[in-house]
Amino acid sequence: MTVELVTSPELGVDEPRYLQWTPVIAGAFAATALSLILVTFAATVGLGVSSTAPTWRDASVALWLLSGFYLILQAVLSFGFGGYLAGRIRRPTLAAEPEEVETRDGLHGLAVWALAVMLGAALAALIGAATLSRSSPSSANTSAAEPVLSYELDRLFRAPRRPPNVDLSSERAEAGRILLTASGHNGVSTDDRTYLIQQVAAVTGLAPADAERRVDSVIANAKTALTRSRRSTIILAFSLAASLLLGAAAAWAGAVAGGRHRDGAPLPEWMTHSNRWERRRMMAP
Repeated sequence: MTVELVTSPELGVDEPRYLQWTPVIAGAFAATALSLILVTFAATVGLGVSSTAPTWRDASVALWLLSGFYLILQAVLSFGFGGYLAGRIRRPTLAAEPEEVETRDGLHGLAVWALAVMLGAALAALIGAATLSRSSPSSANTSAAEPVLSYELDRLFRAPRRPPNVDLSSERAEAGRILLTASGHNGVSTDDRTYLIQQVAAVTGLAPADAERRVDSVIANAKTALTRSRRSTIILAFSLAASLLLGAAAAWAGAVAGGRHRDGAPLPEWMTHSNRWERRRMMAP
């Protein structure tokens, strides 16, 4: 972006008309770092709406909502901190009206928000790619059902005795694609159910009646798992969208507050109300 310099008529000092990229970059890195710390802490204490472990599906809706609320809270804190840092270290605008100064500070906060979002997306993509490369099996016969229905597929082909070095990747992949239809309107078709029963009986050595009961149980569990996975994905998507929108507002407000601290001006009324209330409470007998 081209930076056009204008001269202040009173002070004769050149000042940038548009963005100052040093505060923007510093604020974006600070916001990304704080967000990474808070998200890592949440993952450590178990705040998450999805996981590769089968036990995450037993989590309550309250935990999902709490995880979504925490995602929004960490975004507000991170973007607000990054915006404040950018506004605080930005070179002050000379001979400008207070409203213009706040607008420029707020625009720097939005630039911090946009750059931090791009950095966070790139970091998440790198971490996701590294995780998939470590966890995915080398065989090409894998299906999209493995991350969600791996436990159900284990139960489906569990056998008391099995020859060593038996590769069931193709059978698991085929069964996984069939189980993915369990969450549809029509569910698993009769032909697919019969085929699964035959496959389970052949692989595990179970009697046809036992194989049928196992297949029916796995289909029911797969339907429940897929339904809960879809719900958690919706909560995660909504929380992520809300956190980004509120993060933009927090970055703007933080940059304005940082600019006011930089210029020695008083903070807005809504920012100082809580501090006055706290001082009055502490002074009360």
